Amino acid sequence: MKFLADMGISPRTAAWLQQLGHDAIHLHAQGLDRLPDPDILSKARKEERVLLTSDLDFGYLLAVSRAQLPSVVIFRLADMRPSSVHHYLEQVLKQCQQELAQGAIVIVTERRIRVRTLPI
Repeated sequence: MKFLADMGISPRTAAWLQQLGHDAIHLHAQGLDRLPDPDILSKARKEERVLLTSDLDFGYLLAVSRAQLPSVVIFRLADMRPSSVHHYLEQVLKQCQQELAQGAIVIVTERRIRVRTLPI
């Protein structure tokens, strides 16, 4: 699976995904720290990547656009350290691969993983 990590996600998460055999990049590694949210979505869509973020704006942008892709995983965790994100992302990968491939917003909290199929 291919991933694009937004600025709210640690570059260590992209490296961790690479170690698991995924194609993962971080915006910072590409010098795109200030890329506007609509352009981030466009990049993820063009490159067929799942966007990893902690920014709720992406869910809104997808809902307004009625787009089917890209899939977005939104982390709403109190602890955003890489080890915590990796723990929950591992669960997302086990439970939601099909939905992510077809187009979904996955919201991750400590209490649950919620999936909304796109378009909304």
